[in-house]
Amino acid sequence: MPLDFSVWLVILGALALANLPFLIDRPLAPWPWGRTLQSFGGLMRWVSALGFLALLALWAWGTLRLVGGAFGGVGNLFFIVKLLVSLVLLFVLLSLPGILARTHQVADTDPALRGKPIDPKPFIDRFLEALVGYLLIGTIGFTLELDLGNAFPQGWEFYAVTLALFLVLGYPGFVWHYLLQRRRR
Repeated sequence: MPLDFSVWLVILGALALANLPFLIDRPLAPWPWGRTLQSFGGLMRWVSALGFLALLALWAWGTLRLVGGAFGGVGNLFFIVKLLVSLVLLFVLLSLPGILARTHQVADTDPALRGKPIDPKPFIDRFLEALVGYLLIGTIGFTLELDLGNAFPQGWEFYAVTLALFLVLGYPGFVWHYLLQRRRR
């Protein structure tokens, strides 16, 4: 895959993943304090949340090993197919908490609240989901870098700057959700 296409793919993916927590009210991760795991007990909430994060870590490890490092030199088409399969798996993983949250909606007793979530996600949930998105897009970036050649070691400065850039990319979603929506009400 050409370098310029890889860079634009990472930038557009970062733009999407940075804004996604602010644009949708469905959870992207089942936090133990959230409504998604309300029906579970206290310890089971933490186990479920940590299990979900372990699945995301397994996805990241598998993407780096199977997509970025394995079968080198086979061809661009095979790499693109592996990358697309990995992205579909990521989409399914990020959809699971939203599907679980759908079961915890307001009962159909009040017609005005029918089908609406009990309460929107708090800011801390959205911020943590943005951090998870940063780690996921970093995994995609390292995978593309492994496909192009050797991955270069990075210091903490690299991660601090890219995290700041990622949060800046998420600013339009923040403005849309917190500043423009309140003005309309």
